[in-house]
Amino acid sequence: MPKIAYKTMTFRPDTLKIINQADEIINDYSSQGYDLTLRQLYYQFVARGVIPNSERSYKRLGSIINDARLAGLIDWLAIEDRTRDVKGNNHWETPVNIIEASAIQYQIDKWKGQPCRIEVWVEKDALVGVISRISREMDVPYLSCRGYVSQSEMWRASCRLRDYEQSGQDTIILHLGDHDPSGIDMTRDITDRLALFGSRVDVRRIALTMEQVEEINPPPNPAKVTDARYETYQAEYGEESWELDALEPSYLEALIRLHVEDILDEMLWDKAVLRESDERQVLHDAAERIKKEI
Repeated sequence: MPKIAYKTMTFRPDTLKIINQADEIINDYSSQGYDLTLRQLYYQFVARGVIPNSERSYKRLGSIINDARLAGLIDWLAIEDRTRDVKGNNHWETPVNIIEASAIQYQIDKWKGQPCRIEVWVEKDALVGVISRISREMDVPYLSCRGYVSQSEMWRASCRLRDYEQSGQDTIILHLGDHDPSGIDMTRDITDRLALFGSRVDVRRIALTMEQVEEINPPPNPAKVTDARYETYQAEYGEESWELDALEPSYLEALIRLHVEDILDEMLWDKAVLRESDERQVLHDAAERIKKEI
């Protein structure tokens, strides 16, 4: 984990305390196999009562973390920017390398014989890193909605889901979004527009719900009064809202796992896993044979 100093900086004791706390939170997440966004780190501070829940506090924390990185006190890989990354081609040293990589990556469609197809949709791109690990493990497609889903993406999703439905499988979307006027409405919007395009998908909002807010007690934000859906939201839930980012990644991962395992047919799943393992071994064996020839 690289802590590289590019500037010599002196911090006040209260600022240094925040930096040390940030480093502890980062190490805790890292030990569990999770990366953090700045927003998630911020909510950990708010939940611990270290800083107030305000846009000013968020910006100040971002400034402190930026300086701490430059001073070599925070790992440069610790905070993810999940909206920007470099794309490029894969390269291989030998033919054996690509076959070995294929063996590791080889997967069959373990949902093909299941009675249902599941997808996980999350409102925010910043949380894709959280849901991707469990989604990949359970072989479930996942989508970053980035707010309200675009019409073209919704149409493509309906085509994909209709194909499953026409082959006799039920389709289910597990939706995760903020508990605020728009975040609540997005679940309805997904349901209505996919139905418009001919899909009979079952859209299930698994987070953030009012029951979870009462259970976990994440830090509240004022609901946006400028949101066109504010009055409807305020009449049912009041004037406060809550962000999905405030929930622990381990909680979201366990939540997705619980819902997926509740839906899948375990016997069919285990048979598919065994077949996949046997076929993966065929590729490993092929790599060993080629290795002896070159």
